[in-house]
Amino acid sequence: MTAVHAVLPAGVDDPRRPSGGNVYDRRICAGLSELGWDVVEHHVDGTWPEPDTNDLELLDKVISTVPDDAVVLVDGLVASAAPSVLVAAAGRIRMAVLVHMPLEAPGERAVLSAARAIVTTSGWARTRLRALYGLAPEVLCVAEPGIDPAAPAVGTRDGGELLCVSPVSPHKGSDVLIAALDAVRELPWRCRVVGSLDRDAAFADDIRRRVDAHGLTGRVTFCGAVTATELAAAYATSDLLVHPSRGETYGMVITEALARALPVVATNVGGVPEALGQTSAGVPGLLVEADAPDDLAAAIRAWLTDSALRDRLRRAAAERRHTLPSWQSTTGVIARVLDRVAA
Repeated sequence: MTAVHAVLPAGVDDPRRPSGGNVYDRRICAGLSELGWDVVEHHVDGTWPEPDTNDLELLDKVISTVPDDAVVLVDGLVASAAPSVLVAAAGRIRMAVLVHMPLEAPGERAVLSAARAIVTTSGWARTRLRALYGLAPEVLCVAEPGIDPAAPAVGTRDGGELLCVSPVSPHKGSDVLIAALDAVRELPWRCRVVGSLDRDAAFADDIRRRVDAHGLTGRVTFCGAVTATELAAAYATSDLLVHPSRGETYGMVITEALARALPVVATNVGGVPEALGQTSAGVPGLLVEADAPDDLAAAIRAWLTDSALRDRLRRAAAERRHTLPSWQSTTGVIARVLDRVAA
């Protein structure tokens, strides 16, 4: 049995801090164990990716306990912020780095250049890292996030049940969402926003005040962070996922929606087009420019008022759900990378 030491930021299991990166880490560790790897997890406390001196000292102690020549998979939130620890250790251990999002931090180049392999979650991220740091293509590998099969959403005839799954934060474009919804206020719709209200509490409070000021109270519901069961129920009873993020490496919520045959309106950023994909019926959603509430409003208006468009997007989403990657395939890609690192 080959051992892999997984170095993860503390809080990866905290249900109060849900994120795509945390889900990815958990599924990969579990999947590697199922494939026969001896997964040794090290959860490192700290304010990653902006650690202080104590955080780096804790990481150094963790790395010092790893045996010489061991295979080590380091989450990019930790790795990209810790060149002082990891570059020095790279000659003693066999280091691979899992980059959920290029952080473009001052020490990221040094750490990635010292790694024996780098796993990214989208082709966009792979291209971005090569452009930033001139990394050799053979060092970089893409392992798109997997998805669990799910039953198709029931939906409604008129398509008015909208869903946004993300923390209420500037990065996720919550302000753009509310502005766009206000612009289509005369149409029949309701929108549930499922995600933490604590990432930026002051911003979230301001967003809720905007909803009240626009007279959208009762039409926009902020659900906060929810359990996996509650999230599945929200997807199952929705018509359209709206994802106005200002930046995404991939967009796991998009494939979660598509697994339920839900079409998507999303911003054309990062790896979002990869997650959305292509089918014989066309793209299973509409892409708009980031930070453009008028464009987002136009896409939502088209969805609500054009039944032929809704039918086409629903057919494409129903087809796309059968071509989404599984977590088994994602884990298999990473296992092959780690096999090369071990060899």
